[in-house]
Amino acid sequence: MLNDDQLLRFSRQILLAEWDIDAQEKLSSSRVLMIGMGGLGCPAAMSLARAGLGFLRIIDFDTVDESNLQRQTLFNTQDIGQPKVLAAQKSLKDINPWIEIDAIQDRVDAKNLPSLLTHIDLVLDGSDNFATRDAVNKACVDAKVPLLSAAAIGFEGQMTLILPDHACYRCLFQDAPDEDDRRCADTGVLATTTAVMGAMQAHMALLFLGMGITSLSERLLLWDGLACSQRQIRYQKDPTCPVCSAKNT
Repeated sequence: MLNDDQLLRFSRQILLAEWDIDAQEKLSSSRVLMIGMGGLGCPAAMSLARAGLGFLRIIDFDTVDESNLQRQTLFNTQDIGQPKVLAAQKSLKDINPWIEIDAIQDRVDAKNLPSLLTHIDLVLDGSDNFATRDAVNKACVDAKVPLLSAAAIGFEGQMTLILPDHACYRCLFQDAPDEDDRRCADTGVLATTTAVMGAMQAHMALLFLGMGITSLSERLLLWDGLACSQRQIRYQKDPTCPVCSAKNT
């Protein structure tokens, strides 16, 4: 149950006929895992905290760097040199005193993912390389935990929702590279690209957790920041997928 202060804080959402108090209470009891506290993780986590998420587990091995401040919206100059998860935890608690933050300073890999996914309702992947996204996808498929995967580079972004027993990330990207040739540190990214994609990732998470909307399942959203346009591409479950096909599950 929401207390009086929470009802006041989130009243503008609760006024929405499509959202209402039931959706707000669902959100307050939801548990999310945010992978990566970078350009996507910061705005996504911040929006979810402001909206009233009840529990957020965040994981990142890195510390705050001067170059992060251009786009990683939870950090300020005084945070430079601090572990990202601890700086983010403080900022998120300042935004929403009721949210529970489980901050883990570590790299994500196949070994720790099963424990990270324990009692989680939705995973938001904001990592910046395919190897991590692939490992997260496989762990979510195995654990049957919904995954909202997003990416941003330059002036472009993409996002998809992966549900249990539906097409997975490997179905979409069948010819995945062994190594990524495009990263923000190498090719650059506009500050607003990550802000837009992080906000859209949080928006889709709210629709899913509060209202059960799954409009991006088996659809890849592509955002073009130069043209200020977006489109969606449909994809299907691959019967030969090495991750989610019947013979591998």
